[in-house]
Amino acid sequence: MAVMDAQSETALSRGVIARVRSMLGGLLGGSSEASVTRRLAGIIFMIRVISAALAYLSQILLARWMGGSDYGVYVYVWTWVLLLGSMMDFGISASAQKIIPEYRTRGEHALLRGFLSGSRWMTFAVSVAVSLLLAGVVKLLSPWIDANTILPLYIGCITLPAFVVANTQDGIARSHDWMRLGLMPQFIVRQSLIIGFTAGAFALGFHLGATAAMLASAAAVWIAMIGQMIVLNRRLGGHMESGPKAYDFRGWLAISLPILLVESFYLLLSYTDVLVLQQFRSSEEVGVYFAVVKTLALVSFIHYAMSATTAHRFAEYHALGDKARLSAYVAHAIKWTFWPSLAATILLLAFGKPLLWLFGPQFVTGYDIMFVAAIGLVVRSAIGPVERLLNMLGHQHICALAYALAFVMNVALCIALVPRFGGHGAAAATSISLVFETVLLFWIVRQRLGLHVLAFGKRD
Repeated sequence: MAVMDAQSETALSRGVIARVRSMLGGLLGGSSEASVTRRLAGIIFMIRVISAALAYLSQILLARWMGGSDYGVYVYVWTWVLLLGSMMDFGISASAQKIIPEYRTRGEHALLRGFLSGSRWMTFAVSVAVSLLLAGVVKLLSPWIDANTILPLYIGCITLPAFVVANTQDGIARSHDWMRLGLMPQFIVRQSLIIGFTAGAFALGFHLGATAAMLASAAAVWIAMIGQMIVLNRRLGGHMESGPKAYDFRGWLAISLPILLVESFYLLLSYTDVLVLQQFRSSEEVGVYFAVVKTLALVSFIHYAMSATTAHRFAEYHALGDKARLSAYVAHAIKWTFWPSLAATILLLAFGKPLLWLFGPQFVTGYDIMFVAAIGLVVRSAIGPVERLLNMLGHQHICALAYALAFVMNVALCIALVPRFGGHGAAAATSISLVFETVLLFWIVRQRLGLHVLAFGKRD
């Protein structure tokens, strides 16, 4: 009997191990589009998770080293860098995932070679001009700006050109499925350099205020961008044969500018809460709210991973006219966005207090805000990366309108709720706007493309 029990237990163990191996093989193995997508999305997600851990560590260290007021100023300026830097590339970083696959599919190699180099030179030149203009605006408005904020804002202007070129290179790399090259310089190398520079300054006894933190961030952005450019040029040289280049700047902008509207309104929707909160509440309260947003960032990373992985394939399948393949791929992307997002949200809410405490004991006061902010993120994940689907299939104008309406709603709600409810009001305004945006995008895709873009429910 003992021998039979032991054999039975051994067989059961082997059966469990076999099932686990089968599940992992289905998740990470295979050569189908779905399997490749899951692997690439997994790579992106892991990069963003590691980046989040590094960013989280850097924010914790900065909050403790700088104090509430300086940390609030740094958060405010860095938010402007993230917002403006993500919009100043004309949407090229996103449209690259549409333009490059279409050029490859049609065999237009001269235009492809021209885009790979010309897009970066164009975004760099424009971002330098805009940064100089913004520095002039800061100079003109300096009498009305807090004295401690002026110099960090100038440093932010210096940071913008490198930030913009890095975004453009990210889009080019992702269009070739070079996910590590596209994302690691921005999310791993940059964060590591920020931690290293600020820790070195702190260890040497320098005063680590908002100015020093912005200097460290600016240096990290430039170094990471230049390193990425060297490696990307080398990879492209081995991937593309040398030959004549053609530059269709007007055509690129015709595709990119509507996508820029979508990306801009999305970013405005993402950062409006912090920017409005800064106008009505103290820098300390802005810091607490920012810590909450950073803690919940893992949820949005899942959506980002699927968007970054699927966008150029949406464009490719549409260019090939393969509607069945496109529909199945969309359904797969939505499923792998929503369910992991829901699981991550539950996990983060369960451990929210200790995670916020890492920033400092005073940051635990933002725990209630996490529940309000999480609602919008979960609802938004239920339709997956459909904004990328609309952009890649030529419906970027209606997508931009949807984001614009959600942004206007968010601004109005923030102005109405933030003065009275502070961070709770900012989180509520953003969640309501995200729910509205989700319903609107679902209806648009249903009407325009005839697809059921929901993680659950009946599919046609």
